[in-house]
Amino acid sequence: MSEFGKINALSGTSTAELLKQKSKLDGTNSGDFAGHLKSALNEVNELQENSEAAIGDMATGQVKDLHQAALAINKAETSMKLMLEIRNKALNAYKELGRTQL
Repeated sequence: MSEFGKINALSGTSTAELLKQKSKLDGTNSGDFAGHLKSALNEVNELQENSEAAIGDMATGQVKDLHQAALAINKAETSMKLMLEIRNKALNAYKELGRTQL
């Protein structure tokens, strides 16, 4: 089907239907903000756990590669800072919406 035919075929399709079709093709649910947020928090948690394990290994002298342990700690620190900044921005946006007069 040509590009023009695809456009004509989609012209009567709603945005929600297009998003569903896109998510089926991508294998993800692009409209699921809570799912994306949960996966991001799980990733930060996993990085924190890896960092704690690396610190424990360093304290007990069981660390095999000091460089990898330092990288794990720095990754966890950076991801936590990013998560906190995103949280702060979201709270500021929420407060701003609360101050908005209708």
